[in-house]
Amino acid sequence: METNFLAEIHPKVVHFPVALLTTYSILEIIGIIFNKEFITKSAMLVLCLGVVTALIAVLTGNQAATNFIHWTDGSTALLNDHQTSATYLLWASAIVCGFRIFAAIKKKFVGWIKYVFVVFAIVILFIVYKTGSYGGDLVKKYGIGTDFYQNEVE
Repeated sequence: METNFLAEIHPKVVHFPVALLTTYSILEIIGIIFNKEFITKSAMLVLCLGVVTALIAVLTGNQAATNFIHWTDGSTALLNDHQTSATYLLWASAIVCGFRIFAAIKKKFVGWIKYVFVVFAIVILFIVYKTGSYGGDLVKKYGIGTDFYQNEVE
């Protein structure tokens, strides 16, 4: 019962890391370009929240994949791409978050270091896009997570 709950909430919680990590990237880039400290500090907070929600999304997604029983060769390959991309996103955002907190605490978020975070933000944004694209294709092309399969099992 508990594992079904985790699997069922994946489609609901997955939108939080997508929104938060996308917002982080936009805020970080804008804050650095326009040299607005409030915006870059807000970006750091949003990044931290994005990492937490990404962890929840990965855990619930792994459970959803385990619970699903109608895998085909095509859907399995797409799932592997989705899981790999989601794992990269989680690790990349967690590492960037750690560096970002360190830079803020040590007062090292200055000069060229800030522009390194622009690159990090763009990379995170790209991985968010790829992960979401793979996940969306799992739903659109194979119906994974839809009522079709849930009603068939009952």
